[in-house]
Amino acid sequence: MSTSESYHNPVLLVESVDGLNIKENGVYVDVTFGGGGHSKEILKRLGEKGKLYAFDQDEDALENAIDDDRFVLINENFRFLRQFLKFYGILKVDGILADFGVSSHQFDEAKRGFSIRFDADLDMRMSKNNRRSAYDVVNNYPQEELVRVLFEYGELRNAGAISKTIVDSRNENRIKTTDQLKTVLKPFLPKMKENKILAQIYQAIRIEVNQEIEILKEFLLQTPEMLDKGGRLSLMSYHSLEDRLVKRFIRDGRFEGEAEKDFYGNTNVPLKKVGGLIVPSAKEIAKNNRARSAKLRIAERR
Repeated sequence: MSTSESYHNPVLLVESVDGLNIKENGVYVDVTFGGGGHSKEILKRLGEKGKLYAFDQDEDALENAIDDDRFVLINENFRFLRQFLKFYGILKVDGILADFGVSSHQFDEAKRGFSIRFDADLDMRMSKNNRRSAYDVVNNYPQEELVRVLFEYGELRNAGAISKTIVDSRNENRIKTTDQLKTVLKPFLPKMKENKILAQIYQAIRIEVNQEIEILKEFLLQTPEMLDKGGRLSLMSYHSLEDRLVKRFIRDGRFEGEAEKDFYGNTNVPLKKVGGLIVPSAKEIAKNNRARSAKLRIAERR
């Protein structure tokens, strides 16, 4: 297995790139470069005059940069999509692909603190330039803010009790590592459900550290302006919070309330969905267990 493939095994590779309906000489963006699996597949389908711009805020991903004149890798968060494409003179693109999951590399790199499997410092930053870490969230957030994070992003009904336990514990000793956090959380981790609940708590903290929901919204709001007419969006989500936002935005052009309507009552939304929800096959899940929760939605600029 090549370095970039072991870095991140691309999920729904063919389906997500098929969804872009690639034009040979079009301009495309992969906003979550990672190991470069999706980018390589896009480049395979592009002609000599085609162009691919990729974004990744994680410095580790730069090691996977592809040596190809048609390819540009931008070491930035995709919330700056419009700004950096403009810098390269790009005002419209033919397709945008996003795989919102945490990369396998980030989970497997013990010291990053993303995985429930390893002991590590409480970090969970997708970019090392991020000032806020999991340590800050766990040790410095007021109790009511912790409740919000665990309830909204971890969908934990007992967020209040968990938050109180964390606050009581940190008042005695700072919680510095993932193992220390697990020890504090022990009363909430019944044997059969331990990993599931821990994963929900880690997910909540990680989303808060990296502002994942705010960034997803900022990104989605930019896509209609950046896509040329007939341009495609190919978006992969891994938990219901993301998928709901993606589904809603494609359907209504907004995240809350009803879609805008014109004088005659016709909905006025910039995107139309293409096909139905796509999920990985049993064969793909058997090969790559991390694909199991992936949901792919495709949309086209009207």
